[in-house]
Amino acid sequence: MPKGPIFNGINRRSFCKVTVTTAVLANLSGEANAAARDKVSLIKKGSVVLFQGDSITDAGRSRADAAKANNQKALGQGYSWFAAANMLTELPDHDLKVFNRGVGGHKVHQLAARWEKDCLNLKPDVLSILIGVNDIWHHLNGNYGGTVSTYESDYRDLLERTIKVLPGVKLVVCEPFVLRCGAVSDKWFPEFDKFRVAAKKISNEFKAHFIPFQSMFDQAITIAPPEHWAKDGVHPSSNGAALMAHFWLKSVLGN
Repeated sequence: MPKGPIFNGINRRSFCKVTVTTAVLANLSGEANAAARDKVSLIKKGSVVLFQGDSITDAGRSRADAAKANNQKALGQGYSWFAAANMLTELPDHDLKVFNRGVGGHKVHQLAARWEKDCLNLKPDVLSILIGVNDIWHHLNGNYGGTVSTYESDYRDLLERTIKVLPGVKLVVCEPFVLRCGAVSDKWFPEFDKFRVAAKKISNEFKAHFIPFQSMFDQAITIAPPEHWAKDGVHPSSNGAALMAHFWLKSVLGN
């Protein structure tokens, strides 16, 4: 294992085995390569990197350890952890501080309710947000009255608030995604695609770095079935999370 942070007993060989396998799949997406091509890395020496979102980002993170940067328990067991582990081992001289403040079940307005504590006070240099699946899922099950317009408006307000306080922050807007299996049925469409369009629109408005996760998974299911990547169609398996991390890193690091 290279010099640098110790990751609470996580076996780097196992991590690398998963990421190297999924790297091949990530290279299938022309859009993934386009997102990274000719880009300069958003990650600089001394950067504070914050992952925000819902349960996909949360991934079982420890609330008790949330204040600790670069802590595996605090980073959870999903794509945020895979991405952080890679950055911290491959860039040991960058003195990075990586946090995960995703909360399962959250929609955009719930991010806003905790934004000062879980974002602004951390003063991230790079802020990555993946949000949207609950905004439609909870609407479909009758527990939320929001629409695509609500999602877009709330998202815009959140980012305006963010750049007002943190004018130098580098924004990363991740495309919400689903796979057609498990909880995801035909009734999700075409409405879900409108959320994807809204996220891209917001990304363009704020000149954010856009991560096209849906396009990535659309390529991935040509190699393995949807259940391989996310059994319930929403929450990634370890394979899905590792693929997301590889894709995120390829784009954000510009390589």
